[in-house]
Amino acid sequence: MRAPAKADLTGRARLRQAALELFAEHGFEATSTRAVAAAAGLSPALVTRHFGSKEGLRAAVDEHVLDQMTEALRGLAAEGAEKRDLMTSLGEVSARLFGSDPVLRGYLRHALLEDGGTGSVLFGHLLRGARRELERLSAAHGGQAPPDDEWAPFQILFLVLGPLLLEPVMRPNLEEPLFAPEVLARRSAANQRLLLRGLYGHPEKES
Repeated sequence: MRAPAKADLTGRARLRQAALELFAEHGFEATSTRAVAAAAGLSPALVTRHFGSKEGLRAAVDEHVLDQMTEALRGLAAEGAEKRDLMTSLGEVSARLFGSDPVLRGYLRHALLEDGGTGSVLFGHLLRGARRELERLSAAHGGQAPPDDEWAPFQILFLVLGPLLLEPVMRPNLEEPLFAPEVLARRSAANQRLLLRGLYGHPEKES
């Protein structure tokens, strides 16, 4: 999800990209529209012209992020999700959405933790995806559902989003970057073992 060079963007897109980067670093409340305009190399008046207000700017950033997430999830599904287990699938989602994009990780971290509607919308988007994946996994296990199918998708997201939210404090305690491909793969495998043993009440068979 690499951002295009600002020189290649329209004024509106430059402001949106600058806002994304600053919101990711400092959060929405701590970022002024003047700071966004300065980062984009444009006049502050253009924020009002293009977005109406700071809230309008945030709404545009939110829509852009949700579009990117939807596209990543759609691309993953098109590749044959039925061939993957749950945590491999969600691990690939994590890699696509977060792995190579620290700006997006920072933005989602602030959005999920700040008090406001944006975090709820983003979380609901991810929760629906986790529920769909659980339904698929249950079908693969002969229709066996988790003991508590209401909380199971939340538990999955705790595992997936925990590293995203805790990245700043986890980073000094790990030898390798938290979202490096090999670390993501190992974490996904560990999560898979945990979920299969905990959600379905039997030890994983050794191959």
